[in-house]
Amino acid sequence: MSEDKKKGGWFSRLKAGLSRSSSKLGDGIGGIFTKKKLDEESIEELEELLITSDLGVATATKLTGNLAKTRFNKDVEPQEVSEALAADIATILEPVATSLDVDRSKSPHIILMVGVNGSGKTTTIGKLATQYKSQGLKVMLAAGDTFRAAAIEQLQIWGERTGCPVVAKETGADAAGLAYEAIEQARSENADVVLIDTAGRLHNKSDLMSELQKIIRVIKKLDENAPHDVVLVLDATTGQNAVSQVGTFKELVDVTGLVVTKLDGSARGGILVALAEKFGLPVHAIGVGETADDLRPFTAKDFSRSLMGLDNI
Repeated sequence: MSEDKKKGGWFSRLKAGLSRSSSKLGDGIGGIFTKKKLDEESIEELEELLITSDLGVATATKLTGNLAKTRFNKDVEPQEVSEALAADIATILEPVATSLDVDRSKSPHIILMVGVNGSGKTTTIGKLATQYKSQGLKVMLAAGDTFRAAAIEQLQIWGERTGCPVVAKETGADAAGLAYEAIEQARSENADVVLIDTAGRLHNKSDLMSELQKIIRVIKKLDENAPHDVVLVLDATTGQNAVSQVGTFKELVDVTGLVVTKLDGSARGGILVALAEKFGLPVHAIGVGETADDLRPFTAKDFSRSLMGLDNI
């Protein structure tokens, strides 16, 4: 029996992971629309519910506006509202649902991972390494968060667990120099992909900015088209703070895509919809648990239906 079957399948785990978000939305919609028409008052209440569920003001206005176009002043059932919202949310998410595939022609494909400390960046690198290794790819890891001994150790543990070599130096070493060495080593060993960890101390933005820009400059000396991906890892439990993190990191570096972690940790699954609506950046994967298998490319329909507490039909 496959791991997925044992755990009831990915959709079941996604639905369970998003249960805090979906119960908040489901209970709220049930409370608003039990024996009630879709009128100005109920639209206002629904908009407020969507905003407090972290979907963002622009998205909430758009979703309630769409609902009002076809159902205004009509009797509606909570299930009907949830179905309509799920369909509209899927439409917002479909353009950004893009998996992070390794291009073997790059030799190596260089992925720079960025994000604030505590976002799950190092763990995400370990999970991606596990998945790429299972696809038969040769993976190398670079412990570029040289400010934190814990981050270096954590990546080395993932390296041992996955059987992937880790390029690491002592705490405080030059992160750009380490990235350069890692890419050179990856080339000499014919690695398919290099995942480079970085520091994420946003409280001192200028230091972080100069370090990230230096890493990118140094990487470009080896390959002018690299890094091939700059992936920002976000912790969903931070809610609207994730929006400001994307804004800040987009200022620092050319972020090419997002990974959203810890969606099982709070009632804030709606943040992914707000990010898609505001930035339109590819969302490569979502995390709803601790194991490598709990980080998956997401499909817009599955996510939107899970968020609204609906079955996958």
